[in-house]
Amino acid sequence: MPPTLASLVHHSALKLTVRAGEDHLDVPVRWVHASELADPVPYMEGGELLLITALKLDAEDAKAMRRYVKRLVGAGVVGLGFAVGVNYDEIPEALVATAQEEGLPLLEVPRRTPFIAISKAVSAAIAADQYRSVTAGFAAQRELTRQALTDGPEGLLTALAAQVDGWAALYDASGAVVATAPEWAGRRAARLTADVERLRDRPAPASSVVGGPDNEDRVELHTLGTGRRPRAALAVGTAAALGTAERYAVHSAIALLTLTTERSRSLQAAQERIGAAVLRMLLAGQPDHARAVAGDLFGGLLDAPFRIVVGESADGAALDALAEVVESAAARSGEAVLVVPEGRERLVVLAVDDGAAVEACAEHAATLEAERATSATGERTGDEDDLVVGLSAPAGPIAAAAAYKQAEQALSVARRRGRVLVEHEQLAAGSVLPLLADDAVRAFADGLLRPLSEHDATGRGDLVASLRAWLSRHGQWDAAAADLGVHRHTLRYRMRRVEEILGRSLDDPDVRMELWLALKATAAAE
Repeated sequence: MPPTLASLVHHSALKLTVRAGEDHLDVPVRWVHASELADPVPYMEGGELLLITALKLDAEDAKAMRRYVKRLVGAGVVGLGFAVGVNYDEIPEALVATAQEEGLPLLEVPRRTPFIAISKAVSAAIAADQYRSVTAGFAAQRELTRQALTDGPEGLLTALAAQVDGWAALYDASGAVVATAPEWAGRRAARLTADVERLRDRPAPASSVVGGPDNEDRVELHTLGTGRRPRAALAVGTAAALGTAERYAVHSAIALLTLTTERSRSLQAAQERIGAAVLRMLLAGQPDHARAVAGDLFGGLLDAPFRIVVGESADGAALDALAEVVESAAARSGEAVLVVPEGRERLVVLAVDDGAAVEACAEHAATLEAERATSATGERTGDEDDLVVGLSAPAGPIAAAAAYKQAEQALSVARRRGRVLVEHEQLAAGSVLPLLADDAVRAFADGLLRPLSEHDATGRGDLVASLRAWLSRHGQWDAAAADLGVHRHTLRYRMRRVEEILGRSLDDPDVRMELWLALKATAAAE
């Protein structure tokens, strides 16, 4: 405990007597300052015990003393020590009455007690308090270290909460609550996720102090990690500001948790290398070797239906964000997930079918889609939303290569359509017509049909419409002629002209397919 006015009054060597403000002696004393200035307030910081002899004060003037004492109280001075036997034999009643009215403790300092003795007493008490705080801080550090080594982050949070007489919570990189201590703090910590997300966007290391939910407590937030982006965050909730010992405990917890997260980062890098080897084996058609290398690292991921996600972006931060979303969702749900970066612009994810990781990936893509829609209004700039993702159909280890190909095909379609994410199953369930919107397909269609369009432009027949009708009727002359309102012999003549102009036979099914797709692509562009 820091020194208080009460502890100074009870100090046997000082012989101080309380003349006013008896009810406010439990206030801590930050320092002792002696001043004979008529107005010492400009030189005060608050929390001081001011010592005077009243050499330049008219301590018997009630109005002057009222102004003087009010200024001291307003500046945060916690007490006034008045030396008797120097300028006044006793403290004037005007000063005593005013101090009593304002609630300012007034201490009578006997002539035999020098001001330096009071300063030394306060200084010694402050030093002793700081020593106790440092000693307690080292003890807290040892306990936190022991808990971290034996029980991991959960044990460390429990010890930290006990040290600060409050609660503590650990958040992952996405801002989700990973662990709390005590357990009742879970809801309180969850309501601070928005504050954690805002803190995460600041340059690391970062910290902030916020009012607790419903103003229940004071909460300190600290980012964890040594990289450009924080790996986690720590919240510490207390009823009041932290003291020196509690501050040591919090700083120790930050250091230990940072070491834990950085160690996890190294382990994650090693896991990524193993995951890359496992993925190569799966794609090479060696599922048994992949299982042998993976061991228990990826749980039952290689034995259950999974999906392959392929993401590409020129912005590495976009791929980091995708990996973070997927890994955080998998960690919260207890799923195994395999995340493999392929160079700086591609990421491959192998995740449980219908699991939290796949769902989080879809939600992340939907959020980016919404942001991309606003970019058309000019509200967003930059290439942070250039991420494209392809998602395969469910597959097993034997069909991993096929699933990877599906994900690549879906990614290619997503890029052409300007989408963030496309599922391969959507392509199979939908129509082929949207695929004809590609510029290369349109160019092919225009080139293939241009000779017929140029012929029709001369007014010598309607070959394009006739070809469309004939193909739509699967080569049935009478039905196609009826659709056109011409004789079937006229239609036969037109089809022979089509063959002559194009130099292709309509008996070839490949030719008929290409012409039909060309007609569809042209119609889609109109």
